[in-house]
Amino acid sequence: MSEDRMPPASADWKTMVVEGYPALIGPFQARREGEAWAYRFVPEARHLNIGGVVHGGMLMSFLDDVLGLTVWAASGRKPVTTVQLNTHFISPARLGDQLEGRADVLRATRSVVFVRGALTVEGRIVAAADGVWKILGAS
Repeated sequence: MSEDRMPPASADWKTMVVEGYPALIGPFQARREGEAWAYRFVPEARHLNIGGVVHGGMLMSFLDDVLGLTVWAASGRKPVTTVQLNTHFISPARLGDQLEGRADVLRATRSVVFVRGALTVEGRIVAAADGVWKILGAS
């Protein structure tokens, strides 16, 4: 989906400028919600599996970005990397759905952060995940 088919950016939702792998699977948008952030994307045909719903790998990729960005912000924008990502697929997401992702830090040490989050469509949980992120350069 090209950026012009995404929901329009607004005072709340801003289109994210990303590089690398996220640029291949996006575009994504973000908005501030108090001290936290929410992220969203709208699946297009290239995100679907043979069954016509959003591919689990795409959901995991989006969750990895949502949780990773949450850890990155919580660590003071230090570089971080995924150590472990546990994903639970709850219900399907379909072409054109507005998938929203949110996450919370559960615990942070000097070198690792424990986080959990979920993807929803209109309040319905599509997938949930928890994981561990390493703060790069921290011991």
